[in-house]
Amino acid sequence: MSSAFQQEDEFKAKLDTGLWWKLFQRALHLKRFLVPLAIAAVAIALCDAAFAHVTRWTIDGVLRDGASASLAPYLAGYAVITIVLCVGVWVFIDCAGAISNHLSHDIRAASFDRLQELEFAFYDTRPVGWLITRLTSDCDRLARVIAWGFLDIVWGLTYLTMIAASLLVMNWRLGLIVISVVPPLALLSKYFQKKILLSAREIRKYNSQITASFNESIQGVRTTKTLVREAENLREFRTVSTQMFLAAVTNAKQSAIYYPLVMTIGSLGAGLALWRGGLLTASGEMSVGTLVAFINFAGQFFFPINQLANKLTEMQGAQAAGERVMGLLSTEPAIQDSPAVRQRVAEYERLRAAGGAVDVGLAADGRPATLRTVEFRNVGFRYSTGPQVLQDFSLTVQAGETIALVGPSGGGKSTLVSLVCRFYEPTAGSILVDGVDYRDRPLAWLQSQLGIVLQTPHLFKGTVRENIRYGRLTATDAEVEEAARRVNAHGFIEALEQGYDSQVGEGGNRLSTGQRQLISFARALLADPQIFVMDEATSSIDTETEQLIQKGLETIFAGRISFVIAHRLSTIRRATRILVISQGRIEEAGTHEELLRRRGHYYDLYTSQFRAERESSVLAGGA
Repeated sequence: MSSAFQQEDEFKAKLDTGLWWKLFQRALHLKRFLVPLAIAAVAIALCDAAFAHVTRWTIDGVLRDGASASLAPYLAGYAVITIVLCVGVWVFIDCAGAISNHLSHDIRAASFDRLQELEFAFYDTRPVGWLITRLTSDCDRLARVIAWGFLDIVWGLTYLTMIAASLLVMNWRLGLIVISVVPPLALLSKYFQKKILLSAREIRKYNSQITASFNESIQGVRTTKTLVREAENLREFRTVSTQMFLAAVTNAKQSAIYYPLVMTIGSLGAGLALWRGGLLTASGEMSVGTLVAFINFAGQFFFPINQLANKLTEMQGAQAAGERVMGLLSTEPAIQDSPAVRQRVAEYERLRAAGGAVDVGLAADGRPATLRTVEFRNVGFRYSTGPQVLQDFSLTVQAGETIALVGPSGGGKSTLVSLVCRFYEPTAGSILVDGVDYRDRPLAWLQSQLGIVLQTPHLFKGTVRENIRYGRLTATDAEVEEAARRVNAHGFIEALEQGYDSQVGEGGNRLSTGQRQLISFARALLADPQIFVMDEATSSIDTETEQLIQKGLETIFAGRISFVIAHRLSTIRRATRILVISQGRIEEAGTHEELLRRRGHYYDLYTSQFRAERESSVLAGGA
């Protein structure tokens, strides 16, 4: 795995305002929540500042009028501010929560949509865990930072402005003295927040490694015991656990130093206000209520500054997640329809929408939907990293033909079928369908004509019926069952406790490998593909299940262009042509009988495998 995908979130010393503006723009369509949220944040800041002023007026009023002072106006003021504050808090919780959830949903949906569009080559260099993190924690984290960060920034800036304005209006000289503690407070917050964030990230990094260690140890417990690796595994685990312990202690120490220092500087502001204000009050230049308000505001300076520092630091910490998500969203598929193809599809759609004469035998681009030939014309291919896989490869396949591909691993067999399916595209030459370069046909239409059965079949959580119907959701129950019968899967399905409504489990874990394979054949057949691909589909199943599959293969192959990559050569004896592929070239080609008569590479493969199977059969019979 490349280091680019192993790294944890990195702290960015500089805030990328351009990135955050792009992310914030994704929230602008939620104005129905953003506007009330901003109003609520401003209202709460005004209420926070108003409490100190009402307290000031109450104290001055009581000192001025004594026992005859009327408290009703002041109580009414407190009541109004409290009600506004409660409503504001309710609005900001409701709106910020709505923005966070909507934004997380939108970014996650956009990311998932983009992942569906990207070609196979994209996934060759991205681990599954990396992609899952983009769709889960990164999306949620960004949504929370944007929603709650917007609230805190608006509230913090408004409250700071109100405090500074109040101090300067009440007594500008004393106000400047109190405000003088703000710069050291801001610098201290910036320094320690960065340190605390880095140590917290270390904790998360080592926690991830500990979780991975737990998972790997549990999954590989049999291997560990057979190789007597328990002591070494424990030593490795203790190393990571110790690193997490040290990071946690460092984080706790930093917090223990930071918060007392902040409180000290905040108290220094209040002390300055008390000292200088006390002198002014004693000389009659300042009322007691104003002095109390000064002390209150001086003590409150810490909260909005600390909140703003927290949010800016959090944005810096989440910046790596933002870059990854935006990088994913901005990734353009390397394999997609050309502008000319999109134009033809759009024109054909307009014709259909206008009620023009439409031939049901046409594809999405208005060209014939039936595939009669697939031709490789001087095809060359190499992956983004690595040697040349195919070179000057030519082959023509007609509908109704079954092409079997055999040969050594790494020879190019899987690459050939991946190119047919347009999971990758040739780096040289061209592949034509009915004489037209398949890059001039719609990608979605071409891939909708594919039926693929892999060596390890994947079933989705749900019922047997739902998994067979996965390739054609409009299929009736009768069509689902007919497809199962044609591949000889109906018998074992009916024997299940709930038949076609039986749950297959996560990944089909309630079924045997052979049963999963039969269901995947039924699923492919129900989709009625024009191109059928079997990639080592019988290599990991028992002989009895293979015989069931063999009986259904003639039904599956009939009238279709079929490619079969086979490990068991008994599967391909009836193939129209067998190609021995080696180093990206056709070494031998012919029918099963023709290749055996040549006594070449295929003959050696077949006889050695046949001999091994006979020996296994004899040994099993003797046992």
